[in-house]
Amino acid sequence: MSVKIERISSEVLRVLSEIMLLEAKDETLKHITITDCVVTNDLSFANVYYTYMGDEPLEDVKKNLEVAAPYLRTVLASKIELRHTPELRFFYDESIEYGQNIERIINKLHENEKE
Repeated sequence: MSVKIERISSEVLRVLSEIMLLEAKDETLKHITITDCVVTNDLSFANVYYTYMGDEPLEDVKKNLEVAAPYLRTVLASKIELRHTPELRFFYDESIEYGQNIERIINKLHENEKE
């Protein structure tokens, strides 16, 4: 990935995070943490990875994001100077849960050693 694409990806991540936290009216969006953003080389898509720390089922969160995507893209376009603002595609980031699960297993093993 080129330095330019990496810079655009990190800027999209930063601005999207701000929009969701500070400007979004939907409370669900305020509980979403964007963990990564990868913009394609042709700038047509931005794959946005997120985690969610709330009470709603993940399916509902995904639907909310899909509904909010055009709004988020419009606001993003007004805040980032790009000739073409990428279409936003959202993916749940399971790596955080995976890491927490491994940590629980390791802690359990350490507890069993002490017994």
